[in-house]
Amino acid sequence: MQSFRTELENPIVEKDILDLGRKIQMFKEGKIDDDKFRSLRLARGVYGQRQEGVQMIRIKLPYGKMTFDQWRRICTVSDEYSTGMMHFTTRQDIQIHYVSLDRTPELWAELEKDNVTLREACGNTVRNVTGSVTSGVDKDEPFDLTPHAHATFEYFLRNPICQEMGRKMKFSFSNTDEDTALAYMHDIGFIAKVKDGQRGFKVVVGGGLGAQPRMADVAYEFLPENMIIPLAESILRVFDRHGERNSRSKARMKFLLAKIGFEAFMELLEEERAALKSKVFEINTTTDAPELAYKIAEGNVEITDAKKYENWKATNVIEQSQEGLFGVFVRVPLGNITTTETRNLLDALEGYIGNDMRISINQGLFFRNIPEANLDYVYSVLAKFGYAEAGANSVVNITACPGTDTCNLAISDSTAITKVLEGVIESEFPELIKNNDILIKISGCMNSCGQHGVANIGFHGSSMRTKDKRVLPALQVLLGGGTIGDGEGRAADKVIKVPSKKGPDVLRYVLKDYAENATEGERFNDYYDRQGKIYFYDVLKPLADITNLVETDFIDWGREEQFKTEIGVGECASVIVDLVGILFFESEEKLDNAQAAIEEKRYADAIYHTYSSQVNAAKGLLIDKGVKTNTQMSVIAGFDENYKEEFGGLVAEQILQINKNEPSLEFANKYLAEGKAFLEKAMTYRNAQNLKLA
Repeated sequence: MQSFRTELENPIVEKDILDLGRKIQMFKEGKIDDDKFRSLRLARGVYGQRQEGVQMIRIKLPYGKMTFDQWRRICTVSDEYSTGMMHFTTRQDIQIHYVSLDRTPELWAELEKDNVTLREACGNTVRNVTGSVTSGVDKDEPFDLTPHAHATFEYFLRNPICQEMGRKMKFSFSNTDEDTALAYMHDIGFIAKVKDGQRGFKVVVGGGLGAQPRMADVAYEFLPENMIIPLAESILRVFDRHGERNSRSKARMKFLLAKIGFEAFMELLEEERAALKSKVFEINTTTDAPELAYKIAEGNVEITDAKKYENWKATNVIEQSQEGLFGVFVRVPLGNITTTETRNLLDALEGYIGNDMRISINQGLFFRNIPEANLDYVYSVLAKFGYAEAGANSVVNITACPGTDTCNLAISDSTAITKVLEGVIESEFPELIKNNDILIKISGCMNSCGQHGVANIGFHGSSMRTKDKRVLPALQVLLGGGTIGDGEGRAADKVIKVPSKKGPDVLRYVLKDYAENATEGERFNDYYDRQGKIYFYDVLKPLADITNLVETDFIDWGREEQFKTEIGVGECASVIVDLVGILFFESEEKLDNAQAAIEEKRYADAIYHTYSSQVNAAKGLLIDKGVKTNTQMSVIAGFDENYKEEFGGLVAEQILQINKNEPSLEFANKYLAEGKAFLEKAMTYRNAQNLKLA
């Protein structure tokens, strides 16, 4: 750990990394329990994988943006600490796998040399802020929302209000009503708007996928741009305090809205206004000029397949709002690319495209600021290294999560079958290569990391059991989901479950039926609505038959062994710890953080650290009495109910000053003093109780 202490210029980042190393050591020594350590490392982008003893590292790239230097740095890290394979995710991150836990701090330090972070890429935090990849170059956008997405990322990174929430929060920014960032399936979604000459956003809240998808509610048809961060802060504060914390499956914000209702939720947001760090937040939209291409391809570039090239231009190239410049979408099969392939591309393309490359939500890339004279050359480079396939945003480019390759939660394969399905489309339905109306998405389980829940044609991994109790891999088929536009979307219907090896036939049946029976110009979802779920169930029912299986049906795609359902091996052995003692220890840490924040004049942060300290301490004493709680509010109320005699019954009133005062120096100091007194009294009380039991 000492080797990089002085190599990082940012002391906050350095402290973060050193702290991760210290907590890893404490975990190995049994001083931190498994659940607490898991929460801590997840918030640092360190995620367990299916294989025992190694970690997946998620690299957080706001709205998917990378420079040449950043991508080269990621390649270097992948070679040194991982396998040299990088995976692009649907949240515009990069994941690398098979990393030793012990080496994660130094890996993180290497990334930070080019301003790339792991912080809050996983865990119960604000995850990567996603955004339309064409922001800043789209002819149809009202303005470039890149500064707004970046400001949101920066504002909530390390922000105390969202470090230990009950579950994760996902934000997205769409630059047009087409809603290419899928606002409707996010906890908070923003869609760029201009009203009476003023820039702002339509805001939708409470969306989410998973086993119970929910489309977002409209919170504001128009919110001025300087109010979006205060709104997001209010939402996070309410979610942190009122959101579920025991039942993981019910802990997303969509369930809070369902529980208390939209109107009550909006009232709670209003109650937070006085305590906000920022009543308004002006976003600096004056950005540095983009780094444009500085090389022009010389001479004629030989194009060996003119038809393929024209298809590529028709499907993967857009004309930018800047005259004479173009953007290029790049298909990356399964979102996987090696460091060798990446370096080949970067070395050949640097200077010929802009220094701003973005990962798309369909696991590909978007290059921008390309002079028209360089398009032939860019195509030739992509073709040379196998990345010039057409249909980057069409039905042929299937989105898929890693599935059983590495994920603990996956049930059946989602990657090998994707290649097979893409092959079916390319060979049997080549006319669809330009069809952007139908999108296919696959996940290895119901959790929808591959976004199958909003696919026109979706699949998720499952299993089936025969009469003689043999288990085979299966696919749940979903139809009719997708984007409507302007913050509206539709969840796909679960239609039928079939053996995994019947997946290609499902695709053939559905596409053939659509081709033969749809009316002229009828879009897929309109056709699905006209025919109905039962119609498609009947069409696909023969494929669900499991009475005439063959042995290969019991072997999943891409595997050789017999299929069996399993959850990946646990990451670490559990240890016996004093959970209440850990909560008190963390309460002390939070009070130290509060004191430091006051000294740095970050009064709102100090107040929230103090609040979190008191909730932790109260929860610790409730655990001692065996009292179960599922929200921070139930902790606060439950403490007065169970410790009224010992603490006077006024603790809730003290703690809940959090949203009734302006974040001033005076209140921060007063609140901190009360928090210190409460923790000291709680620790003294517990020590006395322990002595009685000794």
